[in-house]
Amino acid sequence: MRILGIDPGLRITGFGIIDKAGGRLSYVSSGCIRTPAGELPSRLKSIMDHLNEIIAEHRPEQVAVEQVFVNVNPQSTLMLGQARGAAICTAVLNDLAVAEYTALQVKQAVVGQGHADKEQVQEMVKRLLNLAGSPGADAADALACAICHAHGGLGLGKISTAGYRMKKGRLV
Repeated sequence: MRILGIDPGLRITGFGIIDKAGGRLSYVSSGCIRTPAGELPSRLKSIMDHLNEIIAEHRPEQVAVEQVFVNVNPQSTLMLGQARGAAICTAVLNDLAVAEYTALQVKQAVVGQGHADKEQVQEMVKRLLNLAGSPGADAADALACAICHAHGGLGLGKISTAGYRMKKGRLV
């Protein structure tokens, strides 16, 4: 199964593609979509156009997208949600199944704890996919999202976070 992971962002959208064969994961491709400065509609179109190219070239079977978290700035959250919506629409228009994961689920699946920092995620993605070097932060987050999906949304300890919420740093 080929999985496209997406870490949405209005300025930079990370993407990562992995193959899953049995319990083995292998790296296919990753990178960043950088949108040009300008009006929102043209930036969203840029995300959609680039994702269409990536989907056409790599032919993923499923897509995993990181869910939006609420920022201190509501305007930033709204903009991020629109970039995420553009990514989901692109996948759906290409007849791909879309799964959504919280940052907590992604970090738990890759690092083993939900409050890992970016460097820990990058290092574990590097190790899990047997890469020569660490991918950039946005590409690593997208690859981590794909890895989370490949693990069925389960953490390394096989603890599902579905139906739980965070309270004071713990799943409840």
